[in-house]
Amino acid sequence: MDIQVIQSKIYEIRNYRVMLDIDLADMYDVKTKALKQAVRRNPSRFPSDFMFELTKDEWAKVVTNCDHPLKYSYIAPFAFTEQGVAMLSSILRSDTAINVNIIIMRAFVRMRELAMGYAELKRQLEEYQLDTTLQIAEILDILNEMAEQKRLADKPRNPIGFRKDI
Repeated sequence: MDIQVIQSKIYEIRNYRVMLDIDLADMYDVKTKALKQAVRRNPSRFPSDFMFELTKDEWAKVVTNCDHPLKYSYIAPFAFTEQGVAMLSSILRSDTAINVNIIIMRAFVRMRELAMGYAELKRQLEEYQLDTTLQIAEILDILNEMAEQKRLADKPRNPIGFRKDI
């Protein structure tokens, strides 16, 4: 199984990176119903920060944004965080589940590394923008000062000394 395929099945819901039960069941080569039954038999292993059931709105967003096979389901899907996926390996004991879990954990780690890289790029960009903003402010101050000096230079002066009006 390719890590990029797995990364494409990781969604951001409720500020968590999650995988849906239907995708996990497909990867583990079990029926979604069997996966859900195993989870329901072990509720203490899946606190709300490991697994949660999608609301109708969340479900609709996933279907709308991703054209997901969930649109054919009539049962609300479960969403598993990284810790929830790791916990699944303790209740699904097949070799396939173990091997797939290893790949999924690598995908989550890879996504976290990419996110940290983006955070560093964002920080550098903000620092660059701040430097640029300060430089532009200095340039504007200099231009304003030059414009004021030109305005003063162009202002008609009172003549000095004796003037004979004709």
